Amino acid sequence: MFPKIEKLCRKFENERGLISAERKTVLKTIATAIDSEIEKKGKARLVYICTHNSRRSHFGQVWANIAAEFYGIAALIEAFSGGTEVTALHPNSVTALKAMSFEITSNSVGTNPRYKIKFGEGLSTSCFSKVYEASENPQKDFLAIMTCSHADENCPFIPGATKRFATPYGDPKNFDETRLQDEKYLERALEIGREVCYMMSLSASKKDNAYGC
Repeated sequence: MFPKIEKLCRKFENERGLISAERKTVLKTIATAIDSEIEKKGKARLVYICTHNSRRSHFGQVWANIAAEFYGIAALIEAFSGGTEVTALHPNSVTALKAMSFEITSNSVGTNPRYKIKFGEGLSTSCFSKVYEASENPQKDFLAIMTCSHADENCPFIPGATKRFATPYGDPKNFDETRLQDEKYLERALEIGREVCYMMSLSASKKDNAYGC
């Protein structure tokens, strides 16, 4: 893992006090579901869902893969993202990821390019906008994590999901083309990273006893 990304994960460990008690309760519930999926099926698949799959859901996907690597359970976790509509990974989201020291490349063009988000040597995840039921995502036996209120309210049932959870975040889109644009996108990416790392650490704490790793 790139040193600056690893440093961020360690920073998140010291910032757990910034997570509200209410949100910690939700994250603990998701961690318990992750444990159950691993114990029953050998792996937990997470699908982060937001309406346009352009901002918050991608941050969730990226950080879940990183946190699993950081806490030594990457072989047991797969993270994806999707939306109710197809748009694109927003350029401001890409800017925020680059600001956190991710290496980002794309070999495709058009309105919805595919990006390789690299967080270490041989460590990366692929990001592009797609509906949550797209063929690139698991079709069953996954945990659905809603990252925006709109998707949460309009998708009360996610076909194929073992369980569904709501962890809505403020939309950085509200600051597009303002002087706070870059600050708010980075703020949201870091908030999601902090919470995902906390959640993943709870599952990792059971690794030795429950997972036989």
